[in-house]
Amino acid sequence: MGKVSVQEIKELMTATGVGMMDCKKALVETDGDMEKAILVLREKGLATQAKKSGRVAAEGICTAVVEGNVGCVLEVNIETDFAANNQEFKDFVAATAKTVIEQNPADVEALKACKIAGGDTTVEEALQNLFIKIRENMVIRRFKRFEGILVPYVHGGGSIAVIVKLESDIAADNADLLAAGKDCALQVAAMNPSYLNRAAVPADALEEEKKIQLAQMADDPKMANKPEQVKIKIIEGKLGKFYSENCLLEQAFVKDDKQTVGAYVDSVAKKLGGKIDVVEYVRFERGEGVEKKEDNFADEVASMIK
Repeated sequence: MGKVSVQEIKELMTATGVGMMDCKKALVETDGDMEKAILVLREKGLATQAKKSGRVAAEGICTAVVEGNVGCVLEVNIETDFAANNQEFKDFVAATAKTVIEQNPADVEALKACKIAGGDTTVEEALQNLFIKIRENMVIRRFKRFEGILVPYVHGGGSIAVIVKLESDIAADNADLLAAGKDCALQVAAMNPSYLNRAAVPADALEEEKKIQLAQMADDPKMANKPEQVKIKIIEGKLGKFYSENCLLEQAFVKDDKQTVGAYVDSVAKKLGGKIDVVEYVRFERGEGVEKKEDNFADEVASMIK
């Protein structure tokens, strides 16, 4: 088997929409014969997947996994919730999360090139092989990897996944410490705070909130004629509500709304005789930001029946 040129690989990628490595393998296998290489890719189901890659994949699984002091939150999408319940798809998501934890890839493309945990293929090859069985477009959308004292939470069978990172002088395996972390993760899942604390709120977000408040005052006859400096002071007072709605540590604790999340964490630290800081969190919600095509799968089935 001879070498293949970059141009030949590019041509095959353009013709089929299949990834570079699979195109290269097909060309090597067929001694550079373009037509035979396309046939090889079709036989493997890869070219078919490329045609389906334009279909919206907004279902799937968000997962949060922690092993020791390393963890990750991962989202893998697929076209239908029915296929998302396929055990092989669930196994692929779990293996991919483990790969992130063990190999620390820089991004999704680097992850695809990693050898999948517990397998003999790359993550990308495993994804292609799974497509041949499931025949739905699948997308590894995003992940985030953490190290430290980590507490995971997965809601609704994978609809929302959260990891909360703590820093503490208390033993990392302390049950009360981890319970506090779990409560924070539940809060993040339920209330979806935009920021950790006041310091994390960008200046432009605060300016935008002030503009909104000023506009509301302009429409209020009782407020419209007040001096500008008075309005500014009133707005600064109202920012407290903004913080309490948008900052995790200032939100009312869902299990006891008489105290904030920050106050709750401090009370646990005091009880344990140490210090607990919530330093970071991430929350993935399945399909958020993906423009869904309504009845996409149902319409396709109907057209096949016709």
